[in-house]
Amino acid sequence: MTISDWRIELIILPVTDVDRAKAFYVDSLGWNADHDQRVSPELRFVQITPPGSACSIAFGEGLTDMAPGTMKGLQIVVPDADAALAHLTEHGVEARGVADLAWGRFVDFTDPDGNAWTLQQLPKRD
Repeated sequence: MTISDWRIELIILPVTDVDRAKAFYVDSLGWNADHDQRVSPELRFVQITPPGSACSIAFGEGLTDMAPGTMKGLQIVVPDADAALAHLTEHGVEARGVADLAWGRFVDFTDPDGNAWTLQQLPKRD
């Protein structure tokens, strides 16, 4: 293995209500529900993947000691910030944007627990 083989493929997200979080990410955002498995009475594992992403999020019961709502600064690259904002608002997600900055166009939103996400449309490259 070389250093070029390292990939981020799963991020654990702290939530209070697993079913509410799953409904938000799947029904409101339109992300793919990959797994929902009760491993033991204390452990439930739910994996969700944004369309086109190689990295998934996971949440559940017994997965993390992080307090719900403390994950901040998660970022997803999207092809069109305006379309992303329209998708979010059409599905009842309260979102802020589009902010135009030198390094891209940005839309911000939080999940029901307050975990904060940013969607970034990269600037055109010359």
